[in-house]
Amino acid sequence: MDDSIKNRERAFGRIYDENINPIYRFVLLRVNSKEAAEDLVSETFLKGWEAFRQAGAAIENPRAFLYKIAKNMVVDHYREKGRTTVVSAEGRADELADPRVDVAQSAAVNADMEAVRKAIAGLNDDYQNAIIWRYLDEMPIKEIAGLLDRSEEATRVLIHRAMKELRMRLA
Repeated sequence: MDDSIKNRERAFGRIYDENINPIYRFVLLRVNSKEAAEDLVSETFLKGWEAFRQAGAAIENPRAFLYKIAKNMVVDHYREKGRTTVVSAEGRADELADPRVDVAQSAAVNADMEAVRKAIAGLNDDYQNAIIWRYLDEMPIKEIAGLLDRSEEATRVLIHRAMKELRMRLA
């Protein structure tokens, strides 16, 4: 195995380690089962690896690239199943929470997760994605804009509107 392949494997290993948890949370919030989320995330990283192996440095933002793949995998999942996006968070709040968070913070997340999940599930796809990427994954506006194919200003407006609608649904 030559050094360039080994270097790409190491680089993709770092990309995987940095992105597996946020991508998993993103997919789990969008599908109706842990098993489906795990399958879709596996396929996301497999497709990501195949593209990275071929394109390598040509992929300017690997995280954004993986989110686009994950988003498309979720769309394909529901297209194949012919159903709407309904997520049950029963017993899943602990899977969505960051494992590095302390117990008190985890308990607070568990208490409110179902209400927030229902409110987010009622939003349109762009609103859902923007909220998840901005507030769960702490993604910068510029990166979200790239994922949504919008300007940064339009993305800020979208996030503002999404949060306004989410607040109304939670009130």
